[in-house]
Amino acid sequence: MAGYVLAIDQGTTSTRAIVFAGEMRIAGAGQKEFTQIYPQSGWVEHDPEEIWGSVVSTIKMAIREAKISAKDIAALGITNQRETVVVWERESGKPIHNAIVWQDRRTASYCDKLKKQDLERTFTRKTGLLLDPYFSGTKLSWMLANVKGARARAAKGELCFGTIDTFLIWRLTGGKSFVTDATNASRTLMYNIAENEWDRDLLEILRVPSAMLPEVKDCAADFGVTEADIFGAVIPILGVAGDQHAATIGQACFEPGMMKSTYGTGCFAVLNTGADMVRSKNRLLTTIAYRLDGETTYALEGSIFIAGAAVQWLRDGLGIIDSASKTGELADAADPSQEVYLVPAFTGLGAPHWDANARGAIFGLTRNSGPKEFARAALEAVCYQSRDLLDAMHKDWKGGVDETVLRVDGGMVASDWTMQRLADILDAPVDRPVILETTALGAAWLAGSRAGVWPDKAAFARNWKRNNRFEPAMDEKTRAAKLKGWRSAVKRTLSEG
Repeated sequence: MAGYVLAIDQGTTSTRAIVFAGEMRIAGAGQKEFTQIYPQSGWVEHDPEEIWGSVVSTIKMAIREAKISAKDIAALGITNQRETVVVWERESGKPIHNAIVWQDRRTASYCDKLKKQDLERTFTRKTGLLLDPYFSGTKLSWMLANVKGARARAAKGELCFGTIDTFLIWRLTGGKSFVTDATNASRTLMYNIAENEWDRDLLEILRVPSAMLPEVKDCAADFGVTEADIFGAVIPILGVAGDQHAATIGQACFEPGMMKSTYGTGCFAVLNTGADMVRSKNRLLTTIAYRLDGETTYALEGSIFIAGAAVQWLRDGLGIIDSASKTGELADAADPSQEVYLVPAFTGLGAPHWDANARGAIFGLTRNSGPKEFARAALEAVCYQSRDLLDAMHKDWKGGVDETVLRVDGGMVASDWTMQRLADILDAPVDRPVILETTALGAAWLAGSRAGVWPDKAAFARNWKRNNRFEPAMDEKTRAAKLKGWRSAVKRTLSEG
């Protein structure tokens, strides 16, 4: 395993770059937060130029910390926030508008209009997705309709559309590569996941010109090379996957029935269903887990919009905690006689409810409720939402998921209290890996294995190591009472509840 591998993890609130040395050891890293832009209630945007700057600076930080140069790097892998939309000029590379972020809800009324035209079944049959503002297609359609001259320019081939990975590859290669991978394409509402191609019918419905769409490749493929003058040497870009798919790979969930859940800004649970494209009857998403050597592996996914973001809200919005890392300690000290429920529908509710118009609510407050009870409610909300996803997966797929141990990653899993409560609410074991940077690790493995400096899939899976297993310890009566309270709170929060 000689040779260094570089991973870009371009997330929702920050960009990370990590240099992995032999034996998957982290040799250097850089991280930089960037601005969250909120033009209106429910709208979320990023400045693509600021994201690009954060990628270049964090890569340079990571290379510097690793005490290497760019010529020592065998391969580069990219993982990114999914569904976020960027449109830029083909000639200049200049974005025509801020990026519209996956959390953005501005197209809720457009999605409702398409539903009233009885088109959701068409989109779901072809893409595995639901008509929700979460996905890229309606965001792109909005941008083409609201930026002056955009649709006409796009039809002439003057504009490029991409998720963040495509925009970064374009910039890194000096405009030579206009590509994406199958996982990112599968989240756009425009990609037929059975046929593995852009779908002309869906493009026509959304009024998106095909001329602005990138080429779709396997997750491990030749995506081009970086311009030598950016980092001092060319670096082959050999791996790309959306963040949740990269985390699935980084957790070595290569066999049907294996499941991972990532707890970051949002929470995303992914169940590998192998070659079977399982059609959910419980409002889950059918998606491409990854595509390697032309073979597609599918998954069921449950998406929760607010997880760690609820803790950030306690810290930054309400100012009732000083540090997110102390939330578990506060939750542990909360009054056990109080049952406070936070339904964090700040940007609507995701799976399995898919209610874009729901808004956050807190139930069960008393005069004695304070920061400790709020902290516990925020952490427990993540656990309850995870249970909702797991129950839906049990109903949809009978291929052994009942025995599946949940592999977890993301910033929140560092909290032992949260992981124990998660195991208690799920009534299932929860495994935390030794390497928590599973998203970056997945991108690195795609690139490193393609370059021949990292092991193949089977050997990589054998290298996965567990840091800790959390076994359920809560009695069934307590668990049932808590879940009953949660479901009542959710019912009262739904926009049509």
